[in-house]
Amino acid sequence: QVQLVESGGGLVQPGGSLRLSCAASGRIFSINAMGWYRQAPGKERELVARITSGGSTYYADSVKGRFTISRDNARKTVVLQMNILKPEDTAVYYCNMDVSTLYSSAFDAWGQGTQVTVSS
Repeated sequence: QVQLVESGGGLVQPGGSLRLSCAASGRIFSINAMGWYRQAPGKERELVARITSGGSTYYADSVKGRFTISRDNARKTVVLQMNILKPEDTAVYYCNMDVSTLYSSAFDAWGQGTQVTVSS
């Protein structure tokens, strides 16, 4: 089994910062792309940021210049540094990784979700 455990969510003032971390555990052979999604009430889940195994990154237009995604392969961790937070960033954030094991081809693994609330 593969598990993704998220941490770092919480309540923050507009303009503040939060750092979300997601660590994978299990019998993992490799992790390809890693990403963060979010879903606000009444809205569809959207891709916030993604990083490939080669280090290429993608950011949603709404977070460009404010969020940074990074990965630590040794710790099987993906981090989303969120700066200059806005009320519109309020959502449940989900970690996602494309993983493979010795016994299966690549599949998506998801974190449990962590609440980020930007108050005003």
